[in-house]
Amino acid sequence: MSGSDDDDVELDASRSEDRHILWLVLLINLGQCLIGVLVGLWASSTAVIGAALDNLADASVYGVSLYAIGRAPAIKVRAARLSGWLLILLAVMLLVEVLRRFFGGEAPVGPAMMAMAAVNAALNIVCLRLLKRHRGEDVNFKASAIFTNNDSIVNLAIVLSGALVIWLGSNLPDLILGLVVSAIAVNGGREILTEAREAGEKAESGAA
Repeated sequence: MSGSDDDDVELDASRSEDRHILWLVLLINLGQCLIGVLVGLWASSTAVIGAALDNLADASVYGVSLYAIGRAPAIKVRAARLSGWLLILLAVMLLVEVLRRFFGGEAPVGPAMMAMAAVNAALNIVCLRLLKRHRGEDVNFKASAIFTNNDSIVNLAIVLSGALVIWLGSNLPDLILGLVVSAIAVNGGREILTEAREAGEKAESGAA
């Protein structure tokens, strides 16, 4: 077998592993989204619903990343841009929900918030370990890692917010955290768009 054939086999194996990793984290995030929405609605928690929507955005990113594997750099950059704008759209949707609940809503169920956040945090660790198996510079894997890191921060904050809700008997900590999640989502989207722009400039300079 020639050196070129060996390289092709290694590349195919790498792409197969990438797809396997992305499918796993995609399914994990879809499960988190479904359970999170149900728990968030039952517990009247904006933060938990926001985390669930964030998981849905994550799953969308992983789906886009699956599509981009093995394709041209320009397609990967467009896929990453879609991921970035999707996350920013999520932030706007969550902000609208926070404002709606601010003008009328009962205090959320603090223990349910904390339990859901703890489960999500454990699953995020699993996802991060899976994503770290990929050491390349692919912009879509970078986007995936950014999303999952954001989730970890959000879930730690939800635990704190749940404790404050129990202590104060108010929905204000939950609403404040909803605003924080919106800001984190906007920043994550900005980071992904920046990575996509840099990757696009690198691809253009390489083609020149």
